[in-house]
Amino acid sequence: MLYMLRNFSLAGKLSVMIIVAMCIMAIFAPWIAKHPWNEPSGRALEAPNPHHILGTDDLGIDLWAQICYGARNSLIVGIGTAVLASLLGTLLGIVSGYFGGIPDLIITALIDIMIAIPSLPVMIVAGVFFGPSIKNIIIILALLSWAMPARIVRSKVLALREEAYIKIAKGYGANFSYITLKHFVRQLFPICATTFIKLISRAIVSEASLSFLGLGDPTSKSWGLILNFALNFPGIYFTDYWKWWVVYPLAFIICLVLATAVVSRELEKVVDSKISLS
Repeated sequence: MLYMLRNFSLAGKLSVMIIVAMCIMAIFAPWIAKHPWNEPSGRALEAPNPHHILGTDDLGIDLWAQICYGARNSLIVGIGTAVLASLLGTLLGIVSGYFGGIPDLIITALIDIMIAIPSLPVMIVAGVFFGPSIKNIIIILALLSWAMPARIVRSKVLALREEAYIKIAKGYGANFSYITLKHFVRQLFPICATTFIKLISRAIVSEASLSFLGLGDPTSKSWGLILNFALNFPGIYFTDYWKWWVVYPLAFIICLVLATAVVSRELEKVVDSKISLS
């Protein structure tokens, strides 16, 4: 991983710094934000000032505190979805590519179906049906996101299983578990790492979309939920309130999504260069 970071461009290194800063902000939110995120700490709709550096919302709740605590939920959803989708997709992709035959036909058909299904309408229906909670959002997003890593892993395993050392290992009696842990995992790690970053970015945008539509967890705080409350405020764009109530959470979402996209692109370049050299 350090080798990959050393080969990043300046934009990639800055993006890594942004992601690390966001994670620090989420972890140390109680110490970074001096005001509570769920209780009024000032007058309603205060403009940014030394006491409330990003202003307050219509209830007088500090916006900086909401953004710090909202980073927790956004990152939890992003990382949780990426972990579940990557594990499921990688496992199914390895099984499909290694065994072939009927398992490959079934898994490939499932991948084609999941890719063809429009994600946002399904997320909206599932969010309404299962109820708004972080756990449900992570499960729904993971079930809708595993197809991409599965297809990529399957194509790589199809090539790997024809390598001489894999055939030799099978000839000596190596089983599926041994070949997977000893050979496939090491070869698939760079590709899975790139896909993992992409899934985080996609999950953060999806969670923000669901929260923006009012399908997020109302008992917690996320950046999409902040935007939902802001844009439902009557006449928000006819006042100056949008300059801090809308702009700041939107800016954090854009920065994090762009940073993960740039890191994913940098990882792709490093992985492609390693493959071409090998």
